[in-house]
Amino acid sequence: MSTDQTGIKLTNIFLTAGLLLILLAACAPTEIGSLQSAEAETAIVVPPATATATATATATETQVPTSTETQVPTPTSTAELNLDIGSTLVNPADTAVMVYVPDGEFLMGSEDSDAFSDEAPEHQVWLDAFWIYRTEVTNEQYRQCVEDGACELPGNTTNYQNPFYANHPVGFVSWFNADAYCQWAGGQMPTEAEWEKAARGTDGRKYPWGNEPVTGHKANYCDVNCQDHIRADTDHNDGYAITSPVGSFPDGASPYGALDMAGNVWEWVADWHSRFYYNRSPYENPTGPFSGDGRVVRGGSFSSLQQFLRGSFRSYLSPDGWWDNLGFRCLRRIEP
Repeated sequence: MSTDQTGIKLTNIFLTAGLLLILLAACAPTEIGSLQSAEAETAIVVPPATATATATATATETQVPTSTETQVPTPTSTAELNLDIGSTLVNPADTAVMVYVPDGEFLMGSEDSDAFSDEAPEHQVWLDAFWIYRTEVTNEQYRQCVEDGACELPGNTTNYQNPFYANHPVGFVSWFNADAYCQWAGGQMPTEAEWEKAARGTDGRKYPWGNEPVTGHKANYCDVNCQDHIRADTDHNDGYAITSPVGSFPDGASPYGALDMAGNVWEWVADWHSRFYYNRSPYENPTGPFSGDGRVVRGGSFSSLQQFLRGSFRSYLSPDGWWDNLGFRCLRRIEP
């Protein structure tokens, strides 16, 4: 083989290796922490490189009304309560503040240019009214369930046992851990539809606060503090490298006053994931398919890129998995 042929062959090898590295970096964002990362990456559908992130829905930011939190022993009926958007209630089981989401129709899913195939088609869904936790369940709240013998310890207890993280969202919990906690607290895990309505309202907005881009004032996400991420948004600083205390971003509130619906930690919801479920889901109170690829997670986390913080974005994981950036919130349904 001539010297020129050897040089060309080596050049082709280096170019091929470089291209593979670029593709791997682009297609494998560290979305669900360092543990079991291979499984987490399969749960993320990467959009085409030519996709353009543009918002087609038009929405204006909704001012969340202030309210007085009322502690009611059994928040399951509206018969004697005058409820509206902005109403809050304290769950006596764990002192979690819940925000009221009224019954009615909302637009679920997305067909925007930056949406993934399993977010389509957009469709109208009717939900009965419910209360949803204003924030994710914290380490301190989860500790109460463990001490009562109703919950297992998180898979990793480093932050759970550190008082500094008492008001941070509990992490390293599986779908089964989340389900056990919500039952102990007298509630349920939200369905995908309930979670999405609480996050987006009824106008099809991209993020809980509207269609304005993600900034460090609205969410804890993969910004300048993001660890070892080649595509971090270095133009913004949310002040946290990992989790933040729940409710730290009031500017990112949803139309109903729910906080941290974008970023901080991914959140388990009740449903199994099916890529084509939206093609056949019922109009009223959908609960997801009977089985699927894994259990759905929503909302993105401190290690997520902006595109994964959209209120319609869906991902999924094995229900027995747990990661540092994966938690949950609960809800309580209201009798008509």
